[in-house]
Amino acid sequence: MPFPIEDKLVIAVSSSALFDLSESDQVFREQGPAAYKQFQEQNLNKVLKRGVAFPFIRRFLSFNQRFPTEQPVEVVLLSRNSPATGKRVFRSIEHYGLGISRAAFVSGASPFSYIPAFNASLFLSGNETDVRSAVVASYPAGLVLPSKVKDDSSDSELRIAFDFDGVLADDESEAVFKADGLEKFQEYEQQNQNRVHNPGPLADLFRKLAALQALEEAELSKDPNYERVLRTSIITARSAPTHERVITTLESWGVSPNETFFLGGMDKSRILDIFRPHLFFDDQTSHLNARNLAMVHVPFGVANAAGNSVPQAEDV
Repeated sequence: MPFPIEDKLVIAVSSSALFDLSESDQVFREQGPAAYKQFQEQNLNKVLKRGVAFPFIRRFLSFNQRFPTEQPVEVVLLSRNSPATGKRVFRSIEHYGLGISRAAFVSGASPFSYIPAFNASLFLSGNETDVRSAVVASYPAGLVLPSKVKDDSSDSELRIAFDFDGVLADDESEAVFKADGLEKFQEYEQQNQNRVHNPGPLADLFRKLAALQALEEAELSKDPNYERVLRTSIITARSAPTHERVITTLESWGVSPNETFFLGGMDKSRILDIFRPHLFFDDQTSHLNARNLAMVHVPFGVANAAGNSVPQAEDV
């Protein structure tokens, strides 16, 4: 029996994250909504090119093919488009064979308030305003940054990487580091190494990904030839002795990533270039400088107090 939506891992995605809307976005910016609507109608049957989040979404939805009885995942489209201008988006979804059937078209308004209605554990968008508004409302959201990513159809594995502080955990420790420096941060973490971190904006997503991995483990126990889809990683600037509280927290949540890297301030791209995630989540834009990987900014906590701005798409 398929899981009800309350038990599924649901990801909400905007048109701007799923597809390359640069051409139509330019029309909207330069000529306005009426010209934009006309442009979409004239190009109704022209398939949109794949966007930055497309490789991730395609692999994520493959879990429903792997587990047809449970149907454990769902993707919902949350878009600033109107139903009329959104027709082209859904025709492109159909062209690519993506199993997306639910959507909210809000005709120019921000769709973020509907995240809990669809039980979404993540909202991916190319619109910075929508993402920041969602995070302020304590909803899980990430800004998909412009990038040139390739979708290798021969690669069925889904790789997801996370920073820890300000993403999986809250910004409590990061605030100590910002205010008092590395030495005080290390001292604070050692004093609190047995105290579990409060969850950050994507903690629920990480827990539900662990549940998917448990499904795969159960399948592997029945079929030794089963090939896992999901591979997760935590890539953090922390190092010993501040690593122990991270491990304590993950153990208390009952989750364990496939790989964990404590880099001690090393450039994260040295790991990312090898792991090659289909999404990497970080709360600091300075760590999101790879232009050939799917980078996602989570504008949460003290790292974003100044309101760092990054390029965005209108997605209307």
